[in-house]
Amino acid sequence: MKKTQENYGLVSIVVHWIVALVVFSLFALGYWMVDLTYYDSWYKTAPALHKSVGLSLFALMLFRVFWRATQPKVAPLKNHQHWERSASHATHILLYVLLFVIMCSGYLISTADGRGIAYFELFDVPGFGSLFEDQEDKAGFIHQYVAYFMMFIVFVHVIAAIKHHIFDKDTTLLRMMRNKNRF
Repeated sequence: MKKTQENYGLVSIVVHWIVALVVFSLFALGYWMVDLTYYDSWYKTAPALHKSVGLSLFALMLFRVFWRATQPKVAPLKNHQHWERSASHATHILLYVLLFVIMCSGYLISTADGRGIAYFELFDVPGFGSLFEDQEDKAGFIHQYVAYFMMFIVFVHVIAAIKHHIFDKDTTLLRMMRNKNRF
């Protein structure tokens, strides 16, 4: 279940792939829903789903940060150059930061009018109202363009993993797909 210096644990692997799936899904849903019209049947449902899943992702990312901080660091492969290790570390930190910026800006968009966010219609996450002028528009701009930038970084991340797998023929990608101790 836990990480070692050689392998990612099952928890890290599962959380990684759930986050990846949720991020792609939220991006696709967000991209699609901005063009919905008032008379579209998904006009209210899509944003409500986007917000609820986004709140779930926020909770999962808080767990992920905690898990990462409390587990041993998996050592890079010996064939990785120093620049590759540095780029990998910087990319992972950047992805975490971008995700939290996107989630916080989404919260600021949704709560600018003082209303909370209904979490799957089970309960409301309270809102603080407008904290600064034009909060909804400014937070919306950040939310949209940071999401585009993050998807570009995700693309680079995926290309790097494929490069390691196909061209370098190392186990970088495989280490995040299976746990040697479990599978």
